[in-house]
Amino acid sequence: MIWVKKERCPGILYLKKEEEKHKQNTKRQSRSVERKRKMAGEEGQVIACHTVEAWNEQLQKGNDSKTLVVVDFTASWCGPCRFIAPFFADLAKKLPNVIFLKVDIDELKSVASDWAIESMPTFMFMKEGKIVDKVVGAKKDELQSTIAKHLA
Repeated sequence: MIWVKKERCPGILYLKKEEEKHKQNTKRQSRSVERKRKMAGEEGQVIACHTVEAWNEQLQKGNDSKTLVVVDFTASWCGPCRFIAPFFADLAKKLPNVIFLKVDIDELKSVASDWAIESMPTFMFMKEGKIVDKVVGAKKDELQSTIAKHLA
């Protein structure tokens, strides 16, 4: 084994500095990701509610912020639901000040039952905890105009 003093091998010092920079960047990125996950409403995204608790939490965020909440009641087997899903996601990106939620009626049957969902997709619009509108079907124009109406 050959022992080399660090002062005589600048490459080792350079590698140590680069390794330290990498660790700092990794820590900074993970803090940034955590912060983004904790942001209310995950701005610009459709938030899928997989549990009743998550559903209630997202509704409460909407009630507390007094912002418009648009809920897509959907099903994985529903053709029209799959057709309108990319459009719904685009709306979420364009309108980060609106909370967009997605509920799979097969996953959260109790929520679908409580909200009397009979057809898919069904879009419910809420403000301050009250239902203000409803769109049934994969109607892009009607969905967009209803959102615009409630943002005005």
